Amino acid sequence: RGKDLEQDERFQEFIRDPENKKYVYGDAESLMDKELPTEYYRAMYIFFIGIVAIAVLGNFPELLPKFPPKPDAAPKAISMVIVIQMVMLLVGATILLACKVKAKDVGNSQVFRSGVVALVSVYGVAWMADTYFMNHMGFLKEFLGSAVQNYPWAYAVLAFLTSKLVNSQGAAIAIVVPMALNVGMDPILVLSFISACYGYFFLPTYPSDLACIGFDRSGTTRIGKYILNHSFMVPGLIGVSSGCCVGYVIAHLIF
Repeated sequence: RGKDLEQDERFQEFIRDPENKKYVYGDAESLMDKELPTEYYRAMYIFFIGIVAIAVLGNFPELLPKFPPKPDAAPKAISMVIVIQMVMLLVGATILLACKVKAKDVGNSQVFRSGVVALVSVYGVAWMADTYFMNHMGFLKEFLGSAVQNYPWAYAVLAFLTSKLVNSQGAAIAIVVPMALNVGMDPILVLSFISACYGYFFLPTYPSDLACIGFDRSGTTRIGKYILNHSFMVPGLIGVSSGCCVGYVIAHLIF
């Protein structure tokens, strides 16, 4: 959690500059007892309807539109990834048109600027991971497979690093779990270390990390001088290691 701001020497040094203090505290605003325009509530309801629509379509895939992927092929439901994009783009457009939103104000907001930085960063990482990982998949599977076979505990480390490389828990599981089972690793151990697939935080390149850094005007959520000593490292390692330890105990008690 870190020190309280009143006791944080670096933060206190930062706000000694009047410009910095104004940046941190100047436009603080409370919504307590404030009467909000009707458009705000309308935007909230539109967004909520979008979330409900996505939840319904995700839970009832038979409602999804189906199209043949190629001529003479059986119709196939479109991906939920595309559905989420379509629904939320529609929600954004509806809010823009129905709630008197000034388009130029959107680009000036802190949320938008932080989101764009996160978007560019994650695309860069995704392209790098896809280019590197997918082009060397055969070698990596062979190398990682032999490591897991000789050192079963290495499975947790490999799942952790793989999830960071591909920036996806699902992709990491799809790569590492079948490989571990193919080389004869105990399925109970595979299940025990399932928490290790969350390695996003190891490098501060994930969108939510970058967004938090962008949102925090105090500067206390930051990337360290040595990159790895960032604000998410300690809580992330505690969470993953605790999850693996608890998972190990629970899996062995149940199975």
